[in-house]
Amino acid sequence: MKLLIADDDPQLVRALRITLAAHGYEVVAAADGATAITATAQAGPDIILLDLGMPHLDGIQVIQALRGWTNAPIIVVSGRTGSADKVEALDAGADDFVTKPFQIDELLARLRALSRRAQGPTASEASVAFGDIVVDLAAKTATRGGERVHLTPTEWRMLEHLCRHPGALVTRQDLLKQIWGSDQVSDSGYLRLYMSQLRKKLEATPAAPVHLLTESGMGYRLVL
Repeated sequence: MKLLIADDDPQLVRALRITLAAHGYEVVAAADGATAITATAQAGPDIILLDLGMPHLDGIQVIQALRGWTNAPIIVVSGRTGSADKVEALDAGADDFVTKPFQIDELLARLRALSRRAQGPTASEASVAFGDIVVDLAAKTATRGGERVHLTPTEWRMLEHLCRHPGALVTRQDLLKQIWGSDQVSDSGYLRLYMSQLRKKLEATPAAPVHLLTESGMGYRLVL
C-alpha cells in the first residue's frame, strides 16, 4: 500500500515515514501543495495524507485539484480544530479528518478503514458484525442476538452504506446522495431521525451509542 504524505513539517513527515514503513506502507512525501499534486500524478498513491496549511497551494486547493482526476482516498491531517475547516475539507472531497496531535493507532485504524474502502468489498466482507449485531450485505438483513431486526428501506440504505465503510467517516452529503440520490437534498433533520431509529434498534444503549457514532458537524462513523 503506497501513501503520499503532503506536509511541510519535516519532523512529522520523518516520524510518519519511519512508523508507517514499519507497518508495511510505502511512503512518498511532498512538502508543499504543488509538489503534492505532481507526486500524486507520478507515484499513484493508494491513500493521501494531507495537511491543510501548506505553501504554494493550501490543502483545500490541493483536494479540489486532485478530485478532478483521482478517487484516491484523502485523509486530512491538520492542526486546525474548527468545525468549519473540517466541513470545508470534507465538502471539497476529503474522505476523513484527523486532528493534530493524534495517536498513531488512530491514524493506522483510519488507514485500514480507507484501505478496505479503496479495495472494495470482498467475499469475506459480505457480512459485518458489531456487538451482537450481524449485518448480511448480500441478503440485505440485520440480526440482533440471532433475531431478525426489521429495518425500513431508508434505514437499511443508511446502515448498508455505513457497513461498507467501517471505521471511516461518512459525510452527511454522502449519505444524502446514497439515500435520496442527490447531495442537494436538504437535511432537515432526516439523517438524525433515521440514525436515532437505527440506534434504538441496534445499540444496547441508544442514548450512549458505541457503534453508530456522530461526528459533530460532519457525519457518522460505524465503529466495529
